[in-house]
Amino acid sequence: MPRTSEPGRSVSSRLLDLLFSFEPGATELSVADLSRRTGLPHPTTRRLVIELAKAGALEQRADGRFTVGIRLWQLGTLAPLTESLRTTAQPFMEDLYTALHQHVQLAVLEGTEAVIIDRLSAPRALGLVSRVGGRLPLHCSGVGKVLLSHAGTRVRQDVLDGELRSYTPQTVTDPQILRRELAECRRTGTAMVRGEMSNGADSVATRILDGDGRVVASLSVVVRSGSVRPQTVLPSVITSGLGISRRLGWRPGVKVRDG
Repeated sequence: MPRTSEPGRSVSSRLLDLLFSFEPGATELSVADLSRRTGLPHPTTRRLVIELAKAGALEQRADGRFTVGIRLWQLGTLAPLTESLRTTAQPFMEDLYTALHQHVQLAVLEGTEAVIIDRLSAPRALGLVSRVGGRLPLHCSGVGKVLLSHAGTRVRQDVLDGELRSYTPQTVTDPQILRRELAECRRTGTAMVRGEMSNGADSVATRILDGDGRVVASLSVVVRSGSVRPQTVLPSVITSGLGISRRLGWRPGVKVRDG
């Protein structure tokens, strides 16, 4: 249900609600759309949206709908974690892409979802449901399982106690089986997912560590099922993950930490 317009809510909280209404699959929204998503009255929504547009945070299309503005996008690129990760990971991702000509993607944990912060894709690679800036469930994606397995006990419990949606007949939704998979993932630092998120798509993922041994991201290659054996891709993915981790300050002997 949308949030209501409580009298005690600040202007800043309402502005943030409007901005956070934009997401993958909802990149162009009308005033009516924004009013419905936030629970704000239509006149209030229009007034605040116009203010955001004047400031460059939103842009208005010829049809009257609004999109995220260039100034807001520029601000987002300054986020230190994602920008340093993308810059550090880029050469390793390019090497994987050149060698395999498949989807190569980098994701970080946000709440109980994985957010893709970078991707390289071959023109003829299989189509995927996600994109840069998009979110993936933790329980059935390669990057998600890696991130979830190292996220800490509370996050793992929240996910396992929540709705484990089945996306394909191969999606693992049994909490006990998932616990065993996550334990193995913590041991190896890798995950291999076959057709759980999308039919016909297999994913091979590995962890990326910082200098303190914390898992700050996950790197994966997504291939068409049957086009290549995941086990043959795994060494290259692990090597790339270790290379990125070293650039972030990790060294052999540094203990891997949860959370």
